[in-house]
Amino acid sequence: MYDLIIKNALTRKTGKDLVEIAVKGSKIVEIASRASDNGKDEIDAKGNLVTESFVNGHLHLDKVYTLDRAGQKAIEEYNEGGMSNALSSIASAAEFKTQYDESWIIENVRKALDLAVKNGNTHIRAFADVDSKAKLEGVKALLKAKEEYRDKVTLEVVAFPQDGIAREPGAYELVEEALKIGADVVGGIPWIEFSKEDEIDHVEKMCNLAKKYNKDISMLCDDVGDAEERTFEMLIKKVIEMGWQGRATGQHCRAMMLYPENEFRKLCELLKRAQMGVISDPQTGPLHARVQDLIKEGIPVGLGQDDINDAYYTFGQNNMLEIAFIGAHILRMCSDKDLELVYDMVTTMAAKVLNMKGHELTVGGNADLVILKEKDIKHAIWYHEEPVSVIKNGKIIK
Repeated sequence: MYDLIIKNALTRKTGKDLVEIAVKGSKIVEIASRASDNGKDEIDAKGNLVTESFVNGHLHLDKVYTLDRAGQKAIEEYNEGGMSNALSSIASAAEFKTQYDESWIIENVRKALDLAVKNGNTHIRAFADVDSKAKLEGVKALLKAKEEYRDKVTLEVVAFPQDGIAREPGAYELVEEALKIGADVVGGIPWIEFSKEDEIDHVEKMCNLAKKYNKDISMLCDDVGDAEERTFEMLIKKVIEMGWQGRATGQHCRAMMLYPENEFRKLCELLKRAQMGVISDPQTGPLHARVQDLIKEGIPVGLGQDDINDAYYTFGQNNMLEIAFIGAHILRMCSDKDLELVYDMVTTMAAKVLNMKGHELTVGGNADLVILKEKDIKHAIWYHEEPVSVIKNGKIIK
């Protein structure tokens, strides 16, 4: 007997034919017009679309619901002048972190993760600042939440030196301490440093920590309106040098929008050699990565929530269908073919960027699934409503 069967399901691969999806343990074991056995639990999808659950490749989870604490100055600076003032924005947002305390951060985090469960978002790469002001308070809160929600949301905690390494004495040691107490991913933000030499040193130090502790890497690269910034290229070259192919991700990478075409094409070739993808958050800044061009080159791209009501973005519901809806407009990806790609960017392609294995609705795939209220991708993105049901590791969590 199967543990779970989803009946009367439409899938993206089976077209208009209704199927039954059988689950045993945490895996999908059969997809057929009729399952070969009964299930202990059964859900009737009622002819609606069943897909992989949603993946949020980038969320500053320690900062959710902190806009009132941080004030309006940073968010005004971040969005002005084509992002030419992003450096000042980060400096303006730094001071309130002296208020950081695990006790209030965890409450905000729980609120955001409850939304994740509601909206079928079962995997989040979550950034936590580590610096002289934030110390490890955000990391500790996220690690606590990771344990609390482990049966509902897979939380990858990123130790993130938001204010730099050379610029912020003690940040390097705090990142290493965060890894020692359980952080999953090494973060970075090399473009924030004051010189090219310091940018290179930032990349080197964070990547060396990743190798020392056998961790994946996620760096915010070139999140600024400056065509001269090349920290993403620095990271890619270091990943190739250290043999970390497939284990690193670039976040934002907005400056590539301003690169000369030849420079962009060279970047794509390096990305292929590094087996790296990009997480883009087009809704949180005036610039964004060249999403469609990257995908055409065979480079995977995911979308991220990035922020929820913090110093850089006013809104956010931890709803990746909402992010897909906004992204479809900003990226001008509104044809049926493009919408399929947009949906991939919040499910399967996002999973590929993050080096997740088995996140695919296929026999042998992980039973992390959503039953939508709609029958096709276009209407799912159009209305971006919460799923009817959410399954995580083969268990019904909503």
